[in-house]
Amino acid sequence: MTKKRTRRKYSKEFKLEAVRHAENYDGTATEVAMNLGVSPDVLNRWMREHQSDQQHAFPGLGNLKEPDERMRRLEKELADVKMERDILKKALAIFSKPSQ
Repeated sequence: MTKKRTRRKYSKEFKLEAVRHAENYDGTATEVAMNLGVSPDVLNRWMREHQSDQQHAFPGLGNLKEPDERMRRLEKELADVKMERDILKKALAIFSKPSQ
């Protein structure tokens, strides 16, 4: 039977420190990755993510980056308001019918 490998989770601080160390190290990123006990591919991905958006890099477990989270909230609020509007339209149509 094969044992299932568990996925390791790293904190934002660990990732930032690993990226800083790789950027300031005279050797290769692969050497830094091996010293830290992570895959070189993982370290390279962290470095790309950090370079593309330093302010919002590594938001955390299942969290969205701040601008994306704001967009998600606004889209949800818009959907709620549209639903309320549709309900009010239907209620107005029902109550504005002339009684016989």
